[in-house]
Amino acid sequence: MLIGIVGILVWSQVGVMSAEPEPLAEVTGDPAITITDTAGAIVLTPADAEPEAGLVFIPGAKVDPWAYANNLAALVTEADAAVVITKPWLNLAFFDPRPLSAFTDLVPGVDAWAVGGHSLGGVRACQLAPDADALVLFASYCANDLSDSGLAVLSIAGSEDGLSTPDKIADARPLLPADARLEVIDGASHASFGDYGPQAGDGTPTIDDDEMDEALSALLLPFVAGLAGS
Repeated sequence: MLIGIVGILVWSQVGVMSAEPEPLAEVTGDPAITITDTAGAIVLTPADAEPEAGLVFIPGAKVDPWAYANNLAALVTEADAAVVITKPWLNLAFFDPRPLSAFTDLVPGVDAWAVGGHSLGGVRACQLAPDADALVLFASYCANDLSDSGLAVLSIAGSEDGLSTPDKIADARPLLPADARLEVIDGASHASFGDYGPQAGDGTPTIDDDEMDEALSALLLPFVAGLAGS
């Protein structure tokens, strides 16, 4: 058992996919965004506004949480929302037992929260979703049944995803509420949802990072901003 535990600890720290420096620099250098880096999460808030809605976002397995900052920055700068990107224990969301409140409490003025995640992080987000107002999935799908939850759900897939393929996401559709939105971004791969470079087993994207950010923001901004008035 001890050997197994040590093996998991070592494996969880090897091959972590780092955030690409240029997209990250865009966020950290943006005066419109206030960044608070805590031991358990990265908090992005508008520099000149009080957020009314927020998103707690859970990274994919062994992906640097900072790799999602640029993809989610428009929520802060254009929708005046708060974004809390979690730092999963052992870089794996399944090993993180913290409740949603551990992250929403970091921005106490926000009352309307969506929870979301990428890949394995989305699976964990589904588990936390009953404590949220909405659920956002990036290239992911639920393992638990939320069909009767009444949650607002936005599920976004990539047409070129070689891991969480659109077909796999569609197959898990019955676990979501009947009015859940399933969207596909043409040309996006699994790794297009973060800025951490190519990923083994993935497809090849046919859109660049700027096009991905534009497509993602067009779907995500009105969804999260709408929580403030719900």
